[in-house]
Amino acid sequence: MSWADGPMVALDLETTDIDPRRDRLVTAAVMVIRPSRPGERPEVTSHTWLADPGVDIPAEATAINGITTEQAQLEGRPAADVIAEVAGLLTEVWTATTPLCVFNAAFDLTMLDAELERHHGRSLMLSGPVIDPLCIDRHLDPERSGPRNLGAVCAHYQVRLEGAHTSVGDALAAARLAWRLAKTHPDGIGTVAPHILHSHQARWFR
Repeated sequence: MSWADGPMVALDLETTDIDPRRDRLVTAAVMVIRPSRPGERPEVTSHTWLADPGVDIPAEATAINGITTEQAQLEGRPAADVIAEVAGLLTEVWTATTPLCVFNAAFDLTMLDAELERHHGRSLMLSGPVIDPLCIDRHLDPERSGPRNLGAVCAHYQVRLEGAHTSVGDALAAARLAWRLAKTHPDGIGTVAPHILHSHQARWFR
């Protein structure tokens, strides 16, 4: 059995920039993926948020994620509420037997942790193992040239990326990549217990 045949959760954040100490969350998506009967598509439940980050969204970020400062102020909810809900949902669905798939997990989880500290004075609880397709890809194919962004890695493994640079599209692509890596590398990735694979990735990342 592979962990990829069981339930998974996927996370993606879109932010004002890439420094967790300074920058803010704009959108978030948590995808809960549950297996169905053989031959049927898995059940996917999407949870999405748009936050008012409380700061201006730079034009460079808007060019990537499509969210303007005005839209976030008009349609977004208070950042503190969004952060609390994202973290609360993760506590419910991310467990020892349901891994969390995040592409470039070091960024997203650090950003979420920083926002929790900023708004609520507490840290992000790691309630289960993490599967980071970027970390795994770098370990499996360290000599490959070219970019390693989500689009490039999806193209390399022939994984669909729909709605690039939206939280929903990127989260779902991360889950698809995790599944593909588990299936193409069953011995080293797919059949390794998630908590052990989590430890391996920590070592590979270092």
